[in-house]
Amino acid sequence: MTVRSILDSKGHQVLSVEPDAKLAAAVKILGERKIGAVLVMSEGRIEGILSERDIVRALSERGAGVLDESVSAVMTRKVVSCRESDTVAGIMEMMTLGKFRHLPVVEEGRVVGLISIGDIVKRRVQEYETEQEALRDYIKTA
Repeated sequence: MTVRSILDSKGHQVLSVEPDAKLAAAVKILGERKIGAVLVMSEGRIEGILSERDIVRALSERGAGVLDESVSAVMTRKVVSCRESDTVAGIMEMMTLGKFRHLPVVEEGRVVGLISIGDIVKRRVQEYETEQEALRDYIKTA
């Protein structure tokens, strides 16, 4: 199974914010969309990623005043990405070792999607259910 198969079922929509957007505005987007991270992009390029973890760390270190700061002051700057042809097993290992939950999908320098560990788990559960059903059908006909 590849990243492409996850994006084909999930969709390719990617939400992003500008680096100079206020953190409070980004928090509102995360809350309204019920998502855990948003890409920080400028002129089509990834500048960083802002996750719930980044926000919690900033709040614990600097207090509620951080919500008036720019996203660029809080975001994770080193962003790891993957390609549509990457295997789910490979990106699961990458996410586990890197201790992150969101991964932008980039093809030829262009962001084509964003996947989360939740997307991967959902897809794996669907695979297992399909396998179980196939085994049940096989046993019934044997």
